[in-house]
Amino acid sequence: MRTPRLLVAAATVTALAACSGGGAVDGHPGASGVRDPYFPKAGNGGYDVGHYDLVLDYDPEAEHLTGTATITARATRDLSAFNLDLKGLDVEKVAVEGRDARFNRAGQELTVRPADELDDGETFRVSVRYSGEPETITDPDDSEEGWLPTADGAVGLGEPTGSMAWFPGSHHPSDKATYDLAVTVPQGLGAVSNGELTHERTRDGRTTFTWHTAEPMSSHVVTVAVGEWETDRSTTDDGLPVYTAVDPRQADASRTVLKRIPEIVEWGEENFGPYPFSSTGAIVDRAEDAGYALETQNRPYFPGAPDTVLLVHELAHQWYGNSVSPKTWQDMWLNEGFATYAEWLWEEDHGGDTAQETFDALYDGTYYPDEAANESIWAFPPADPPDAAHISDSPVYQRGAMVLHKIRETVGDDAFRKLLRGWAAAHRHGNAGTGDFTAYVEKSAPDEDFSEVWEDWLRGDGRPGSP
Repeated sequence: MRTPRLLVAAATVTALAACSGGGAVDGHPGASGVRDPYFPKAGNGGYDVGHYDLVLDYDPEAEHLTGTATITARATRDLSAFNLDLKGLDVEKVAVEGRDARFNRAGQELTVRPADELDDGETFRVSVRYSGEPETITDPDDSEEGWLPTADGAVGLGEPTGSMAWFPGSHHPSDKATYDLAVTVPQGLGAVSNGELTHERTRDGRTTFTWHTAEPMSSHVVTVAVGEWETDRSTTDDGLPVYTAVDPRQADASRTVLKRIPEIVEWGEENFGPYPFSSTGAIVDRAEDAGYALETQNRPYFPGAPDTVLLVHELAHQWYGNSVSPKTWQDMWLNEGFATYAEWLWEEDHGGDTAQETFDALYDGTYYPDEAANESIWAFPPADPPDAAHISDSPVYQRGAMVLHKIRETVGDDAFRKLLRGWAAAHRHGNAGTGDFTAYVEKSAPDEDFSEVWEDWLRGDGRPGSP
């Protein structure tokens, strides 16, 4: 997993140069990975993606995907070669600026050498034509992502690196882009994705659904869900489009909770600031189709009908996790701690336990009926999971939320609500890490001392000596 990928990329480029007769080059190969502390091969160096145009055709019966990805990017250095993340699938052709490019495969790395080197600052387009049976990827924590076949189709889920199973790209949260995505499926099935549905056309027994996402999006929250859907379109009181797609077997169980989406979004705007995207909604699949819900951008994905608190959690991620995305996967608590604290605030505002009561129960070890679950909260600091297998463990969620509650205790309710809105605004459609957050908090309340919060609650080992 942690083989020095720069050496592999350099060896690949050397071999390609030898095949073409060699010759001096001015540029250098881009790095095959951005050296994320937990997923060092994720993403790629030397360029920044601006837009993905994905044209997909899926046959659920054969579980066969055909795709063409056209990626618009800007070189951030002189490039003789660059990498894309793509796991599995057969690559048939690669072109850069319309000219055939040599390419090589090594694990999840697709190394591309354009016919003409790319200059620092140059905007270029690379197109990749590919096909095959997409992989389901097993994460270090044994959960499954990537391309998951379902009872009536498939769903693409990307967190943390699964999107590379169905389209090539720079698959790290730090490289956001806009998207156009056209998916063709057998007539009678639907294909739901992020953003807004801009076109639907049926021809020769197959239907193409075209989706557009105008706001920057990290690839791990891109989705395509193929299957039978009952869809509903509405708007919030402020005119924000709401699009839901529900498996018919989940329609009755989902109807009441999904009608609360406008209410939850309005509540979120009061607490977190303006909703950051041009539409909202949800995708509800069958319970057996995936093992978890995911905050896919614009419309979260749920395996089975969610309850209200889970819907609040995933919609809160639209501000914290999707709009403000982590710099690295070590910053996962900035996604999950915020979304978990949103649950606490919702309960507090709607007749449930106060955030203080929830905090106290977690600290006292009475929150969960199982003793091991209560102890698991203190397994490691929320800002420092021990490895990739633990980035979605309890400390990241619950202890992450406890960090926010300690900040609230320090600054007071009014200043805390202002801080929540300010943080979402300061990094809207961008990326931020733990250091950015602690600096923001200290700048927002310069007269307060946060040393205990950072040392004991954010980075300290074990349960702090006092609540």
